[in-house]
Amino acid sequence: MSQKPSWLQPHGSPWAAGAPRRLYANPWIALDEYDAVAPTGRKAVYGVVKFQNLALAVLPLHEDGTITLVGQNRFPHRDYSWEIPEGGGPLGEDPLDGAKRELREEVGLAAATWRQVLTAQLSNSVTDERAVGFLAMDLSPVATDPDETEDLAVVRAPFAEALNAALAGHNLDMLTVAMLLRVYHMAREGALPADLARRMLS
Repeated sequence: MSQKPSWLQPHGSPWAAGAPRRLYANPWIALDEYDAVAPTGRKAVYGVVKFQNLALAVLPLHEDGTITLVGQNRFPHRDYSWEIPEGGGPLGEDPLDGAKRELREEVGLAAATWRQVLTAQLSNSVTDERAVGFLAMDLSPVATDPDETEDLAVVRAPFAEALNAALAGHNLDMLTVAMLLRVYHMAREGALPADLARRMLS
């Protein structure tokens, strides 16, 4: 879609806010509190989690229609999560450079073909986190460089199987779900080579 539909426009007044009060910070996140005025005119106190990095997601798509996923224990929910390769990139860095690094570090792959296919705001009611998603194709193995805190399992799974698992609620990571749906749409709409799309969807 090249142009926004006519209904896709802001309405009403925006939030107004005073200077932030920094309550907490580490290398990954910061918590700021604001005295604010809501669009209704009502005064409010608003907290915002500010992210120090851009969220990056890479869907590695192989020529046979499979994708590479990583499994790891995640701290916030204390659960195990199967995801596409993901990570954070410094806000001033080219997102593609960060995506290439994450693909190499997490699953030991390099890609000759890259397509940015997703931009998103994650939990935009309380955080300012932004995400960029890439489709990586024409893959080849390279040496991995894992993070010292990550114990990753790596699996190569059929695209359709991974998509169905996400739709059934077995994959809860939102960037993984969003990227699977985005690339599924690309395959259905002719935005990928026909032979590859057929292998992905069969």
